[in-house]
Amino acid sequence: MTDQSAHFPKFYMTAPSPCPYLPNKFERKIFTELKDEKLSYDKQAILEHNNPSEYSIKLNQSLTLVGFRRSQDIAYRPSCENCRECKSVRTPVILFSQSKSQKRIYRKNQDLSVEIKPNIATAEQYELLTRYIDKRHDQGGMAGITMEEYRDMVESSPINSLIIEYRQKNGELIAAALTDQMANSFSMVYSFFAISEELNKRSLGVYMVLSHIELAIAKGLDHVYLGYWVKNSPKMGYKNNFKPIEILTSNGWDIIR
Repeated sequence: MTDQSAHFPKFYMTAPSPCPYLPNKFERKIFTELKDEKLSYDKQAILEHNNPSEYSIKLNQSLTLVGFRRSQDIAYRPSCENCRECKSVRTPVILFSQSKSQKRIYRKNQDLSVEIKPNIATAEQYELLTRYIDKRHDQGGMAGITMEEYRDMVESSPINSLIIEYRQKNGELIAAALTDQMANSFSMVYSFFAISEELNKRSLGVYMVLSHIELAIAKGLDHVYLGYWVKNSPKMGYKNNFKPIEILTSNGWDIIR
């Protein structure tokens, strides 16, 4: 008889904390570790040989399908008392059709180079991230992030993760996305971009999603996961523009056209 308990994930609950999306609400998260406790977790070996554990890959895939997100070697999902507003959303890439405004944004950014890189943190990425946070999220949980914390955010992944970089013709890095590649999908973990009066005309946040959809189609993937959508949160409203979109409900994934 084999002992299966060591490979059955253990789940934990966080204490309530103020919700970052809705006023006067508190959030809780349920979470579990993705790394295989039976195997030694050697981050450098994973980076050098691109060989994450099969256990971690399968567990992350299964949890993503039921609404979990990855952060470093943790998978989490909201589990709030008296609130179910956070909905996991994904775009079925074959069915997606750009709107008129998205077509303009896509054309406007065709001069940018797009490069898929291994999930190795660089000082250049970190500098772009800190400028982005200072402009957009200076009161958020990532304010004051250190280079070491950024390195952990990018590199502490027990699954297949990538950094997708976007550069201008002069080589300047103006946008980047930490992205997980699963068996049949991309999951956008965190994206950040340069902010200025001139660059804002590019709508880089929207363009990165359009770019991921295009890359997913080229790789024969089915979906791009966009994280959580909160109906009454202005921060999340843009996700509903990538239609058709699938929303995870108590009855499974429902498509919204």
